[in-house]
Formats: sequence, structure tokens, C-alpha cells
Amino acid sequence: MHPPLPSQRYLSTRGGSYDLPFEEVVLKGLASDGGLFIPEEIPSITQRWGKQWLEWPYKELAVRIFSLYISQEDIPPYDLLQIVEKSYSSFRSPVVTPLVTLDEEKRLHLLELFHGETFAFKDVALQFLGNLLEYFLVRRNKDRPENEREHLTIIGATSGDTGSAAIYGLRRKQDLSIMIMFPGGGKVSEIQEAQMTTVLDENVHSISVADGSFDTCQDFVKALFGDADINRTHKLGAVNSINWARILAQITYYFHAYSTLTKSKDFKEGDKVSFVVPTGNFGDILAGYFAKEMGLPIRLVCAVNENDILHRFWQSGYYEKKPVHGQEANGGFVEDGVKAHADGVRETYSPAMDILASTVSSNFERLLWVLAFQDSREPTVEARRKAAGERVKTWLHELKTNGGFGVEPAILKAAKVDFESERVSDAETIATIKDVFQTKSTCPAVKTSEGTRGTVSNGGYILDPHTAIGVAAAKRSIARAEKGTHHIALATAHPAKFSKAVEKALGEEEGFVFEDILPEELVGIKDLPRRVTEVRREDGLEGLRKLIRERVPAVGEKLQA
Repeated sequence: MHPPLPSQRYLSTRGGSYDLPFEEVVLKGLASDGGLFIPEEIPSITQRWGKQWLEWPYKELAVRIFSLYISQEDIPPYDLLQIVEKSYSSFRSPVVTPLVTLDEEKRLHLLELFHGETFAFKDVALQFLGNLLEYFLVRRNKDRPENEREHLTIIGATSGDTGSAAIYGLRRKQDLSIMIMFPGGGKVSEIQEAQMTTVLDENVHSISVADGSFDTCQDFVKALFGDADINRTHKLGAVNSINWARILAQITYYFHAYSTLTKSKDFKEGDKVSFVVPTGNFGDILAGYFAKEMGLPIRLVCAVNENDILHRFWQSGYYEKKPVHGQEANGGFVEDGVKAHADGVRETYSPAMDILASTVSSNFERLLWVLAFQDSREPTVEARRKAAGERVKTWLHELKTNGGFGVEPAILKAAKVDFESERVSDAETIATIKDVFQTKSTCPAVKTSEGTRGTVSNGGYILDPHTAIGVAAAKRSIARAEKGTHHIALATAHPAKFSKAVEKALGEEEGFVFEDILPEELVGIKDLPRRVTEVRREDGLEGLRKLIRERVPAVGEKLQA
């Protein structure tokens, strides 16, 4: 068996962990020093594959990319192939993430990422992560007696999409349980709540925090991970975007979209390509950055809503909190989940991107580490890694104590080489949904998107509000880009998941009836039987401990029905 490559060993962004295998990184999620795991080296595709990869179908491309980051000791090749096959077999599109064209003249394309079970881009990563976790646990528990089996309890908080995608990714998984907390009282969209609470599998536990916000749920999660009492009896894990496996899974669709574009009649060798990514926690766009660092010839556009801390960083080099309170914070639709956050954030029509700025957007820390490493002038790789970790810790300390930090001009200059950014308002979001629908695109490529009903009505393409932010940002980028540049905006969710924003934009459009475009998988979902447990903030940590011990087997236990 070959020794692992540097890209198959992992370190922490804060310098406290080195030389860790993929399996440990996936099961731990977060480094012991609080940092995030990244590979010790980013592999180059051009040195290994040349242009062969342009001909590989999605699943083969995924296996090849994953193999660069996963050693054969962690997962043998045949097993990895089976995991990939299992992860994407439920996707409704035969190509998993199809590329469609919105505007041939402007060379504007859309990468549809919503063909998974919960109609959101997070399915791409969480189906893969769920199968990885089960694979590692089943292997560890092989031949173990029942009282010695390792059981992992996934704890998470959600304002909507992450919870449902995580539940669908982990339902029925052996040696795994999942407990997802969400703010009750109509603070997530009706469809999102139904997707979580109508899953009745024994290992799935949906928890409504009746009088809480998303931040209340997140505080509960953090308290549980830091609680010595519950960690004595239960092994806890996380599946949010801090887990490296989620970033890894998303790298594939950047390569696949690019290869699809090269086969179109409008693409010529040497054409430039920009990916436009609506983002809040920076995970989806970070996957694009790793694809670029691997050799994919692209630029990236960071598209944010009115919670614009990332955009302000690219404009100024400063990452600073800008709390929004009171009337100024109000907006969006309760039915679409905008009430998920209580303080320090503006509520918008794109609630999945309404992030707080009290900490660094989860995956932005990974980018900061890479930029600091590349900027370091230390004489050895080991010294540069250590120096990068120290700089990241310094920036995070400044954010915690001073409410923000600034990077050196050289760091900002390096960040601007690969990224540009755009801020899109609620008004522009609604206008973009309406404008794209009214275009009534007749491009043949739109008709080739197979597998999911509800994105085209009466000849017009329908965007969800998050995707609309990407398209609006793409149009601005097109206006200043070199002529002939292709722009691919990421379509992160099906419009049915955010019905109120879509109806606001298109409710008066001739021929538009929302019920006509509802995917058949979502028809009647609100009327299905549900299983949900309600807790209140006053129940506190003790109440959650009790709930977990009642519902989830401890290490070495088998829960009795």
C-alpha cells in the first residue's frame, strides 16, 4: 500500500494538530484547538491528469478527486467507489448537478445543485458525509460485542436547509443518531420544517426550540459539546460546514461544470470562466477556491446579501462586525425562515445567508490560513505552517476582543487575485427573480435539465432568492469582465423552498401559479405524520442531557424500543 500523500494528511488552521488521517478528521469535525482541518498540501490536477478529466462523468470525477485527499489506508479504492455510487444514486438528475444556460449572448449559465433529496445544494455534501460516517463506524465496530460498539450522536442547529439535508443524509445509518434543533414558532419555512419532522426513522430526532432563535439552538449545541457530563456517556459529532468532508464533496461540481461548459458550442479553448457563488458561511465558495488551487482555470465571485461582512472585507481588508438591531433589522418572510436570528443581523429574503458576524464565517478561516501560509517568508514548510496558524489565532483574538480585525495589504491583494465580491439587496433579489422569469428563455440548454419539476413555468426560469443573488452578482461581473467571459452562477436551492419570496416576485405575472411548479416529492408533505419534540429555553442544558439519554443509546448500549 502506498504511503499517504501530503494532501491526504491534515492539520489545524490554528497550529495545534498535524499529520492527521482523513478518518480522524471526518469523525472529529473540529480540531482539538478549535481550528478547522485542511490538507497539508493542495494537489495539482494538471500534473496528474492533463486534460483527461474533461471526459470523466460526475461520479468518476468525484472518485478521482476524493482519492487525492483520501489515502487507500483510510478508504480502499473499491470501497470509495461504492460510497460515491451510494451517495449520488438518489439524485433526480442523471448528471447529478446539470449546467443550463440562461443567456447565450451574455454567456450566463446556471449550475443546478438542487436535484438531491431535500432540493438544496447541501445534499451533495451531506449524502456523502453520511455514508462516510457510517462506513468508518461500521468498520470500527466490526466483530465488537454489542456493549463495546462505538455509536456517534450528531448534534446540530439549523435555520432550515442544513437540518433537513443532514437528516436525509444520516437517516437509517448504522451506529449513528442525529438530533437537529431548530427554532419553533414558524421561524423556519413550512417546507423545511416538514422535511425535518416527517422523517420517522428511529435514529432521527427533530427538536423544536419553541421560544428560541437559531442562536438559541446554536448555543445549546455549543453547550452540549462542552459538557463533560454528556460527553462521558455519548460520543458527539457535527455535520455542519466545518467538517472537511463537506468541502471536499463540493469541489467536484466545479470541475464537472467546467468540463460540461467546454463541450458547448459557444466555448472556445482559452475562454475565461468565473463562478458566482451566493454564500454566507463561505463553504461553497471555498470548495471553488480549492478547485482553482488544484488547477481549474477560474475566478470566483463572492455574492452576499445585505449581511455583507464578507463583501466589506474584500473592499477594505477589514473583517468587522456591524450589528443591526431593531426596526432596521426587520425584513423578509417568516414563512421562509427569516426569524431564525435574533440580533446583529438583517433579516432578508435569502435567510440561509443571514449570518452573524460574531465569529469568522466558518470556512473563511480556512482561506485566511492559506493566504497567511502563502504570504509567510519563513525558511521551511513547517515554520510557514506554524506562522500561518499564529496569524489566524491573532486575527480571531482581535475579532473576539475588538469586534474585528484587518489583514495586511499583501494578504488583501492576494485575496483579490482569485476573488471579487458583490452585495445584493432584497429589492435587487426580487427584481432579478422577475427579470429572469420575464426573459422567457428559449435556450435549448434549459430544456436539457432533467429530474426536478418546478424551475420553468410558462417558458420562464424561476430562481429561488439565494440563486437570484448569484445571478444579480453575475450580471454585474459580466458588465466589467473581459468580453467573452463565461459566468456560472450556482443555483443553491429549488424555488419551492422559499415560496413567499418567489410569490412576491412573480405573483402577478401572467401564467404563474406556484402550485403548478411544486415538485411532486413536496406535494402533500405538510400533511404527512410528524415526530417532533418541543423544548424551551428554560429547560436548559439539563433538559437536553435528559432528552439525549432517553432517546439515544450511550456508548455500549442498545436503546430499547
